[in-house]
Amino acid sequence: MRKLELHWQILIGMVLGILFGFAMTFPDWGAGFVQDWINPFGTIFVKLLKLIAIPLILASLVKGISDLKDISKFRSIGVRTILIYIFTTVVAITIGLLLVNLLKPGQGISQETITQLTETYASDAGVTSKLEEAGRQKGSGPLQFLEDMVPDNAFRAVSDNSLMLQVIFFTIFLGISLLLIGEKAARPLKEFFDSLNEVVLKMVDLIMLTAPVAVFALLANVVVSSGDPDLLLALLKYGGVVVLGLLLMIVFYSVVVSTFTKYNPLTFLSKISPAQLLAFSTSSSAATLPVTMERVEEHIGVDKEVSSFVLPVGATINMDGTSLYQGVAAVFISQALGFELTFADQLTIVLTALLASIGSAAVPGAGMVMLVIVLESIGFPADKLAIGLALIFAVDRPLDMCRTVVNVTGDATVAMMVAKSVGKLGKPKIRNWDDHLDEVTHKKP
Repeated sequence: MRKLELHWQILIGMVLGILFGFAMTFPDWGAGFVQDWINPFGTIFVKLLKLIAIPLILASLVKGISDLKDISKFRSIGVRTILIYIFTTVVAITIGLLLVNLLKPGQGISQETITQLTETYASDAGVTSKLEEAGRQKGSGPLQFLEDMVPDNAFRAVSDNSLMLQVIFFTIFLGISLLLIGEKAARPLKEFFDSLNEVVLKMVDLIMLTAPVAVFALLANVVVSSGDPDLLLALLKYGGVVVLGLLLMIVFYSVVVSTFTKYNPLTFLSKISPAQLLAFSTSSSAATLPVTMERVEEHIGVDKEVSSFVLPVGATINMDGTSLYQGVAAVFISQALGFELTFADQLTIVLTALLASIGSAAVPGAGMVMLVIVLESIGFPADKLAIGLALIFAVDRPLDMCRTVVNVTGDATVAMMVAKSVGKLGKPKIRNWDDHLDEVTHKKP
């Protein structure tokens, strides 16, 4: 009997999780039961993925750079990666702004709904924490993001998943230095990182065995902890505009993959679907990174020299889905609260959303912090910021799940484009978790 493909297993787990979560909203004890007995399995799964994210970046990026032999190749990969990421982000923001100006979802929100949303969410801890974090980020200098990229303690950087840019900087520095000391002196350390890379990839395979159960738990918890259904319904048009924009970005990626790499876009989406489904379930590009790297390298054929740089950088600075959402959300809030936006304001939104995406944490909820910065850049009244966030807070989590899918898909697309441009897009080499099982169980092949 043929084993069911992983993406189908995950999809079944997601559907069952949504149905189970919905069923648990009826009994009084349902939400507590899911929180106490179901959600921990999802939390453990996400922790395991985050646990191996930094070791994977260290091992994979050092291996990728040390295998290059020529530093100029790395420079070529780096420049192309950054330029393409900037291009796709600008496309995403532009799509969002075109849709929100055309469909005007903010004009359909009644004053009664605005008042109800404000009373429900304006003083919510989630909203106030986002405002405080945005205030801290706004108070920093224009080159603060460059300063933040350079760690003063490598061990502290690798012990904190939120410092991924620092980890990437240190790892690139280490990899280039490894190239420059000569092959003989570099061999012991290179062999260590080669071996570490193999071990971490095997850990990814083992963790993914539990993915269907984990997404069941994660989705069940999302459903039982969702807000007031009536308020969610009132924001349906806004949410629909965001989702439509995100779908158009998937179409854009498919067209790019088809025309630039000559790769079947349906095959591409099928190959990365486990990473997309996990991105949807976890709302975290960083947590999904190990799976994205495994799918892009082993199932699509992108060389590790490319994927080990492009994907970790993308998980940190490439936020196409989040940037699109910010454009839609900023204009929606302005429409709902009667704040007039000029063409210059909308150009400011494009520029600020692009800059805010660089260095933004690849974790759930970071998009709302960036949104506050975008709103402040167009002169949105400070006393109405909490009301503006309250308007969209009810649907932020489901939309966060959707935009993370686009973030991850964008990372994979750019990895393919860069790999194709430097001749590093080859044939897939799929590995399974039990490839070497016979060797450790003493069974004869």
